[in-house]
Amino acid sequence: MNIRSLLSSILIGAVASARSMTPMATIAAARLAGRHTTGQLVLLDRPVFKAGALVMGAAELYGDKMKTAPDRTVFLGLLARVLSAGIAGAALAPEAREKTGAAVAVATAVPLAYLTLAGRKGAMARIGQTKSGLIEDALIVAAGVAIVALSTRPK
Repeated sequence: MNIRSLLSSILIGAVASARSMTPMATIAAARLAGRHTTGQLVLLDRPVFKAGALVMGAAELYGDKMKTAPDRTVFLGLLARVLSAGIAGAALAPEAREKTGAAVAVATAVPLAYLTLAGRKGAMARIGQTKSGLIEDALIVAAGVAIVALSTRPK
């Protein structure tokens, strides 16, 4: 197994570093669109989990702009990143390599959360919380959609 076979898992971990719910939301949307992931995906194949992932993804995009939004590196923020990156990384991993896909996604998401937070804080100082958040949203959601679209195939 080479690193290229896990690239989608690594990249979705990078997405989770900035938006914890976007990886699961993009995979849920792909499944609703009839796309298939290489790794097994048990939870997000259930309608209630698909709907929940989409709602949580949208709620996070809204909540991030609030003045009271906690940093992504607080315990619960990191826990959300670990769970989301793990699930999405496993789903995008090659068949029978789900555990490895989950591990590399988590190993990418957690340290990058500190880097993306530093970048966001710098942007907030220059252009404000809402504008910097909207720009980050656009970049991260587009990246998540692209990664999932390129890593899945029609059923």
